[in-house]
Amino acid sequence: MQIQINDTLRAYIDPLTEAEYTALERSILAEGCRDALVLWNDVLVDGHNRYSICQQHGIPFKVTQNTSFRSMEDVMLWMIDNHLGRRSVTDFQRGVLALRRKDILEARAADAAAQNAAEDAKIAPPEPTAAEEAAPPKVRTSREDVARAARLSTATISQIEKIQKQATPELVEAVRAGTISINAAATVASLPQEEQVLAVAGGKKQLQQAAKEVREQRAANRPAKQPKEDSPEALAAPAASLSEVELLRAEVARLTERNAQLRAENAELRERIASLVDAS
Repeated sequence: MQIQINDTLRAYIDPLTEAEYTALERSILAEGCRDALVLWNDVLVDGHNRYSICQQHGIPFKVTQNTSFRSMEDVMLWMIDNHLGRRSVTDFQRGVLALRRKDILEARAADAAAQNAAEDAKIAPPEPTAAEEAAPPKVRTSREDVARAARLSTATISQIEKIQKQATPELVEAVRAGTISINAAATVASLPQEEQVLAVAGGKKQLQQAAKEVREQRAANRPAKQPKEDSPEALAAPAASLSEVELLRAEVARLTERNAQLRAENAELRERIASLVDAS
């Protein structure tokens, strides 16, 4: 059988890094190709790197057919689930794969609904049988479902979605390489594309600095929270105002007393002046 390579399937999963490919090649050269390549008819589904290494070094390999596939979407869903179960897949890669899975399932559900609506518009549906009355399994594609499939938090899934929509290819590659965290990358992705590219070019420290500056700017622009009526801050405010009034009253009393002292001294001086005038 002549194995066919589908470029879409080959590029569907992130390629191995140079170090990972070298490690796989070393393992196959030492132990042979232990895992069978998975085919859909004559199309290679799983094992592109193993197939390439075996072809290059003339190493024999086994193949197995997956007969459950009915469409390219089935193949892609199988590839996604297969990679989601691998420990070597990073958090970012798992999030991307889980989001791809959601897109496929939602598209399928929309197509099925449209097809059913079109058929219902043509003829009245027959009475359902007992088996047909059983509701089909609900397609679960909420953010919580995606996060559960990827073994990530919903917040991380939201950050990955933002990176996919707003990040430049350079920033996405930096996340894949582990140069910047998902959290920081989502923050930097809010910058204009030119600034993202410059931050990536500056390396890890520049990316961290860019994320820090964005967070500080957001904090500076965030309106101050008003304390609740029953909060300690709100309860302390009247006390502070009362304290200021008391201080002002004490200051008035002090000045009044001082004024009286000055008046008394002034009267005493007048008397002394008058006595001196009489003596002369």
